[in-house]
Amino acid sequence: MKLLLRVVLIVDALMLLGFGALFLLTPWTSLYDALQLVQPQPAFVGQVLGVTLLGLSWLALRAAFDGAMTVPVGRVAGHIDWISGVLMLVWLIGLHKPQLTAFGQLIAGGVGAWLIVIGFGAVRLAGAVRRREKAQAQAQTQTQTAETTATRRGAKSEPRRESVTYAEPVFSGAVSASGSAQAQAARPQPAAGDAAQRTALSAEEARLAARDEAADAPRPPLHG
Repeated sequence: MKLLLRVVLIVDALMLLGFGALFLLTPWTSLYDALQLVQPQPAFVGQVLGVTLLGLSWLALRAAFDGAMTVPVGRVAGHIDWISGVLMLVWLIGLHKPQLTAFGQLIAGGVGAWLIVIGFGAVRLAGAVRRREKAQAQAQTQTQTAETTATRRGAKSEPRRESVTYAEPVFSGAVSASGSAQAQAARPQPAAGDAAQRTALSAEEARLAARDEAADAPRPPLHG
């Protein structure tokens, strides 16, 4: 649909370009006489109208390639076209002002009808494209809203995971030292009496050994 509107805008731009160039050549009397057209008077009015039509032609051609300008310019250009066509039919065909020949009236009637057709076509196409773009924008907005709502619901329904931190034992060294001390304390300690007894036995053994050595020593010969 938008592509068709672009085509209509290009056709409209070419048509406005032709009319603008024709009105810009208003001082060229022989051209208007050959085409059996009424020459605008004074001539500068026709030239001002020609410059205006050239500007509208450039605007329509720009809108045909710029997506942001296609719909608004298409609607405005369409209204300008069909209103201009109606005015041409009213003045030239209905009121016969200015006076034209039969060929001139035929050309004027054809141009007026063409302007009405292309104007209404541009307006209808611009309205259809605008409604479609609005519907697409609303659908996209609803989709984004639904996705956001679903995401929020999923986040609310998901159980929260609580982080549990296990503290490491701080007094591990102290516990180990305490265990070692307890193990040492659990070992059987020699009694004090046993130590004294072993000392006495050692002294007795040493005395007996000394006595045996003295008995085994050689004795001096006896002198009578």
